[in-house]
Order: sequence, then structure tokens, then C-alpha cells
Amino acid sequence: MAIKTKDLNARLFGKADKRRATTPTEAQTAARDKAAVIELAVAGEETVAFELVKIGAGEVAEKTQVFEENAREQAFLTEHALADILSTLKERGQQYPAVGRWLDDGRIEVLDGSRRRMSCILAEKDFLIYVGKGINSEHAKFLSDVANAHKPLSLYERGKEMQALLESGKVSDQKELAKYCQCSEALVSGALKAASLPMELLMAYPSVSELGRPTIVKLHRLFFGLSEHQQQAFVGELNNGKAALWKTIDASGITRITREVTNHLEQLGETLKPKMVIEKPQPLELVKGKISYLREGDKLQLKLKKLTERQADDILAYLADYLK
Repeated sequence: MAIKTKDLNARLFGKADKRRATTPTEAQTAARDKAAVIELAVAGEETVAFELVKIGAGEVAEKTQVFEENAREQAFLTEHALADILSTLKERGQQYPAVGRWLDDGRIEVLDGSRRRMSCILAEKDFLIYVGKGINSEHAKFLSDVANAHKPLSLYERGKEMQALLESGKVSDQKELAKYCQCSEALVSGALKAASLPMELLMAYPSVSELGRPTIVKLHRLFFGLSEHQQQAFVGELNNGKAALWKTIDASGITRITREVTNHLEQLGETLKPKMVIEKPQPLELVKGKISYLREGDKLQLKLKKLTERQADDILAYLADYLK
């Protein structure tokens, strides 16, 4: 179930600075007021103190990195994919700080807030983040996974998680995956298809999270209907341009741009692998103006016109007797 960022912060933060917040409302207030220090009971276990750090707009990319086990694919975080928070951030700045941990080299690893981080980079705004020390990888993964509940993962990202479950042996097939992930087998199939597509193909779109199963199935059929050589040429065409394909589309709105990108990809696929044109057999005339026939393999179609009732009965009787 998706939750809002403010509710997510309330779930993550169990206590605030010296006020010792004990309710979600108090925790939300602490985060909103940007308290200097907030205490967080990670995964209901060890309590860690997080200090609020502000990173200058021009230093966000250099001084921070995203947790490598974060399920969200950072390459997909474009201005369209971040439209739900980018406009507000440009106008008012970052409303809720992200959550991260200190690395040995002095940089910060973002555990919760990769979308806010990229939005600050794109909008050239200061980045606010609560940073803690001594957070192990297990607890870091917990924070990252809980944070991703705010904005649903794309089918590609879910598919990558499902692939990892299959490879680890936690589940044996798609049926078990559906039970483990509490979703339909159709969604599992679509997610795995998405995860098998090359990144270049998906990044042709303005927002990968907007791609539903029908589009993913179409792209999967298109790409894997090509030979290996044709697939390489397909990806090569997508890499030739200086800008992503969606940026070259003269249209507005994610839905329309997405549709135009799909049409362009289908045309590219047809260029590399033209559709086979099969000539259908044409009917031949047996008796001018009265009888024509069409032969196709072991099939024979007769078309008779201007017959009297008696002629029709006689022909039908003959055919029935001949083909007994």
C-alpha cells in the first residue's frame, strides 16, 4: 500500500531530538521543523541519532551517492518521472529531509530520498538529509525498502527484485513469486519481461514507471522477435542520438509522448526486420460470370452465381455423393 512522504517519515522516525517524540504526529513535526537531531529506532531495534545536514546545490552529486541496493533505478529519474515533486521543490525547496548514512570517505549514502536527491540536482536546490553513523547493510536495506513504499517501483524495478529472488533460490518459479510478492501471476510475468529488456530501450521513455503491462509485453515481443544481430543494431540506433528518444518527440504530456515513443520503436523494429508480405492466392474464373474458385493447399472454395434452385440442388447432391 502506497503511503505519502509525510507518513513515511512518521513511520521511519520513532523519536525526535530532546522532545522525545512518541507519536507519528510529533515525529512528523520534528521532520517538518527540521530538528537538528532525530533519533531513529531502525527496524525496531538499535536506536541511531541522525543529524541534519544541508548540502549546497552545486555539491549534491559529488558529496552524495545512492545506496547500491536501492531497488529504484536511478537512471530512470528524469524530470518527467519526478514531476510529482519537482515543481513543488522548485517553488518551496525540499519539504522533508532524506535519510542516509556516513561513508568512510566522508561522503553520504542516501537510503531514503533518492528521488528528492535527484530533484534537488535537477532544480539546483540545496539538499537536506538526516545522516547517521554505524548503520550496517541490513539496516540500510530496511530503510531503503521502507522508503520505496512512497512511490511504487516500475515494472522493470520490480522485475529486477523478482529475478534476484529466483536466482537466490528463495522461490522456484513464477507461481511462488506471485505468492511471495502478494501479486498476480500476470504482474509477475510482466515484471520479468520488463526486467529482461535492455536499459537503452526503456530509457527511450520519459517515465519508465508509467509503462504498464500492455506496453511492456509489446516491447518484449518487438525486441525478442529480432535476431541477435538485429537486436544489437536496434540498441545501436537508440545510442546514436545525443539525447534520449523521448526528448526528440514534438508533443506534450507523458501519455502522448509515451505513445509516440512506442510508435517510433515499432517503426524502427520494422525497418530492421520488415514484415513478411505473403501473397494470397487470387480466385480464378471457371465459367465467366457464373463460377469462380480459389485453391489454397488442400482447400477449394467455389463461388457460383445465377443458379436455378434445381441446379443448386443437383450440384450439392453430386458433391455429397462424390466426397463420401
